[in-house]
Amino acid sequence: MSPDVLPESALSIVDMVLNSGMVAKVVLVILFLFSAISWSIILNKFFVYRSAKDEDSRFLDLFSQSDSLNNIYNFSRELHHSPVARVFLKGYKGLYQIQERSKTPSDSDKKNSEKFAIEAKDLREINLHLDKAVNGEIERLSSRLEFLATTGSASPFIGLFGTVWGIMHSFRAIGVKGSASIGGVAPGIAEALIATAAGLVAAIPAVIFYNYLNNKIRWFTTRMDDFSRDFIFMAENNFRR
Repeated sequence: MSPDVLPESALSIVDMVLNSGMVAKVVLVILFLFSAISWSIILNKFFVYRSAKDEDSRFLDLFSQSDSLNNIYNFSRELHHSPVARVFLKGYKGLYQIQERSKTPSDSDKKNSEKFAIEAKDLREINLHLDKAVNGEIERLSSRLEFLATTGSASPFIGLFGTVWGIMHSFRAIGVKGSASIGGVAPGIAEALIATAAGLVAAIPAVIFYNYLNNKIRWFTTRMDDFSRDFIFMAENNFRR
């Protein structure tokens, strides 16, 4: 076998990783951690969003069919993933607070707590509660997605650092041996290629799913905004003077 030709076993991915330098290994470990955390976030969000969508549908079906806010309130408290149900709870709480403020001593014996008069300023207050609830749900749904954005933008540069380092290692080997034989430069080139590939493997899924999950958040936001308008319309029609 020619001294410039490496054995086939030395060209396997595992062997190239094990035989790479300390800097290359550190780069690969960092990229592996970025990729592993990204996939854990992606899988978690997938199941959370699916549960949220299912619970939203169940809640909206009940909201469109039930005439009792108390029944809707009791049902919504059982939905732990539904953004729309959480928005309703905030709106219901605001409506309840306004109702309590508007009570007079003579109202204390009334059994029907849903019948009271609401004014324009009260509707603005409820709308404020709903807006805050929507923003809170958007923040909750978006939590940890910034890590995907960081992975998508930083991983290629971390891999590029490993690439540059591997090429520097190859040139150093050429300088030491005084020749550019394949046996001398192959380890450094292998480190460079592995780091480049690892950076792309970490970055590409992170970018794809970051955009996908953000589209899902926009869908949830639209649904919450629509429900907020429906809630205000319901409050205005049923409780307005």
